[in-house]
Amino acid sequence: MPRLSEFLGGPQLWVKRDDLTGLAFGGNKTRKLEFLLAEAQAHGARTLITAGAIQSNHCRQTAAAAARYGLDCILVLTGEPPEQNSGNFLLDQLLGADIVWSPPADRDRKLEEVFNDAWQGGMRPYLIPYGGSNAVGASAYAFAMEELLSQGMRPDWVVFPSSSGGTQAGLVVGGKQYAFSGKILGISVDKPKEGLADTVLRLAFSVGECLKAKLDIREQDVLVNDDFLGAGYGVMGPAEREALQLFARTEGLLLDPVYTGKAGAGLISLVRSGYFRKDDVVLFWHTGGTPALFAEAYTRLI
Repeated sequence: MPRLSEFLGGPQLWVKRDDLTGLAFGGNKTRKLEFLLAEAQAHGARTLITAGAIQSNHCRQTAAAAARYGLDCILVLTGEPPEQNSGNFLLDQLLGADIVWSPPADRDRKLEEVFNDAWQGGMRPYLIPYGGSNAVGASAYAFAMEELLSQGMRPDWVVFPSSSGGTQAGLVVGGKQYAFSGKILGISVDKPKEGLADTVLRLAFSVGECLKAKLDIREQDVLVNDDFLGAGYGVMGPAEREALQLFARTEGLLLDPVYTGKAGAGLISLVRSGYFRKDDVVLFWHTGGTPALFAEAYTRLI
């Protein structure tokens, strides 16, 4: 990202475009779904079931994966049906997913209920966890690290948004497995540092076991920054707005309001504060989510 690097006057900034992974606008969940769908097919599944918020990128990509492989899809979305279909929710319906609504506090019970009903109805359901972040899904990002290194990139830092922990856990495992010497920094978009770091560490151990890899993963390998939570999950403030505008107006690159917008704001702030050395190479891993730009909640805020 030469123009953004020049504008900020800091280290050399690069981007890895997981917003271009395919499946209905792409995103980081597509990598996870490649592994999760393989397991679902191995078990003879005919229906994918998962849950998320109304503008869930994970749900949109799950619906797209189901459509691509001829499976049914049921999405448990938290909240109330919006007055206007927009963003990811519009795409969920276009992709043919069945929508079940649930109050946020009741999501897990409703998800279990939907799964049991589907099983009893002979739909052969496969349950995908929130964000696709279990050992199978997160394993995809161990191989994503291998892909990065095979492309000739060995940055000093990899920076990205972190929430359910799967992407970060996979990258940490991949970093160990493929001898990556740089640092992997997750910018939390919704959770305090300690809780998210603990989730990532536990998931990283599970990924290592899933891949039958004997790796020395320690607490210090899991770097989380929670200084950029702002007003909370999905709330776009001045820092996120500036990040969206700067990436768009210097690189023609679109971030999303919820995940990469916060992580981009964190990256900009860290560069300005001198957190990175001038001669560092810093890779921003774009995890997707751009359909949320067109959600009614955000179109008036940019």
